[in-house]
Amino acid sequence: MRSLTNYSKLCVHTQTNKPWTIEECITQYAAAGVSAISIWRHLLEGKDLSEIKELLIKNQMEVVALVRGGFFPSVDDKQRALVLEDNRLAMEQATALGAPQVVLVCGADPNQSLKVSRQQIKEGIIALLPQAEQLGVKLSIEPLHPMYAGDKSAISSLGQANDLCEEIDSPWVGVAIDVYHLWWDDQLEKEIYRCGKSDNIFAFHVCDWRVPTIDFLTDRGLMGEGCIPVKQIREWVEKAGFDGYNEVEVFSERLWAQDQKLYLEHIKKAYLNHS
Repeated sequence: MRSLTNYSKLCVHTQTNKPWTIEECITQYAAAGVSAISIWRHLLEGKDLSEIKELLIKNQMEVVALVRGGFFPSVDDKQRALVLEDNRLAMEQATALGAPQVVLVCGADPNQSLKVSRQQIKEGIIALLPQAEQLGVKLSIEPLHPMYAGDKSAISSLGQANDLCEEIDSPWVGVAIDVYHLWWDDQLEKEIYRCGKSDNIFAFHVCDWRVPTIDFLTDRGLMGEGCIPVKQIREWVEKAGFDGYNEVEVFSERLWAQDQKLYLEHIKKAYLNHS
């Protein structure tokens, strides 16, 4: 398997360095030779987006994605309407920052069946399509590990995400492939090639699954610290036609507690050696 030799395709999610502000993420990534960033929306609260955009330009930082939209399902009609408005705001924020896509964590409501939640996800995405096309912002469905099916995502496999994309049939809707959520699936290679045929791979996220895992949300590992065959999955994604960034997205209380500048250097090392 081909190893990575430089950082030209390295993108880091701001949540990977959770202790930092958006300003610190931009300036510290640039100083470390990382030229791409995926921005988590909570860091934008109370911020002037034009100032953030200027800082991105000043540091020659490319925005790969805005994270996150979605959370469509609810037994409450009013809640579903509020969520659509928040997703519309996310697309406007993406436009203001120059992000080409909004990553969707699709959501689920434990008070209804997964089938109903999936239908509401489909309806929610379709409702957003006119604005997505108008603004030129893509919507990336991120299937999550089945352990999150109860409340975070009724879309639990790449196969389900591909089905949804094919049903919606829009060039503005595709998938975000996250190795943490999908590595276990024995149909993964086939489904990666399937969405590649439709040019539906919009994003590729990397990290690792530690064994044993202390916490299923905030104990992810850096690439090489666990059992995910990251290089193999990257090879499949590239063979399927994806030529975008490898986005490092790590949620880890252990790593957040470290000196973040030193941790960023560890990220870069793990990226070259194990991605």
